Amino acid sequence: MCDRRRAAILAPVIALAISSVLFAHPASQSQSTGTQAVTRVQDLSGVWARHPGGGSGRNFLADFKAADPPMAPAAEAAYKSIRSSYADPTGYLNDPVFSCYPPGVPRIYSVDLQGAMEILQIPGRVLLLYEYDHYVRQIYTDGRQHPQDMPATWMGDSIGKWEGDTLVVDTTGFNDKTRLDKMGHPHSEALHVVERIRRVDRDHLETAITIDDPKTYTKPWGGQLNFTYEPDWRLEEFACQDNNTFNDFREKSAAEPGK
Repeated sequence: MCDRRRAAILAPVIALAISSVLFAHPASQSQSTGTQAVTRVQDLSGVWARHPGGGSGRNFLADFKAADPPMAPAAEAAYKSIRSSYADPTGYLNDPVFSCYPPGVPRIYSVDLQGAMEILQIPGRVLLLYEYDHYVRQIYTDGRQHPQDMPATWMGDSIGKWEGDTLVVDTTGFNDKTRLDKMGHPHSEALHVVERIRRVDRDHLETAITIDDPKTYTKPWGGQLNFTYEPDWRLEEFACQDNNTFNDFREKSAAEPGK
């Protein structure tokens, strides 16, 4: 990824996102008073960095748990096989993201060091724009449910609702081709991810994530990610296929003596 350029202003799309406005949705009218209560929706908009100012990368487990989650026997065997494949000096290239496949959720948060993303709020939807390969997640907040008989996808289908100042994101409909973290934890098509996104204050955002996959793990597990507001950043181009090309890097690494 190219060096990040600090900008004095945010990209034009942010200005169009009405980022400083709190969206209000009227609740049902009270029959006893005839007045209308108003629920205020938290403003999550802006550019957020998971690792502001650089620093060493952390994998999903390091952020979420100190120990492996409890796995079903078949999943544990699969995980051991994946970990064994990572033992070679270039074994980490076995991670599907190094073949430019979509990373899935929550892997999308730990592909690069900074984990930069932009949140845009529009009526009926919250958009998560990730710097990595410009992935976009559309979180529908208009009351719809997950589609019936939806084909399995890499990034899943996301719907959301507000609980006070917290956006609760429910994502299902995954295929089983991604991994949950850099450690290589697998999952099945039964994966169900719940994210609780809350702006703690002006400069801090926290996302509590719960992983529920009864075919792979014997009980739900998860943890929390923290982000810092970066008002002077804009998302840069980060194209997987053009990032010195992972495939070329794989071939060159394999050809080096001692590799």
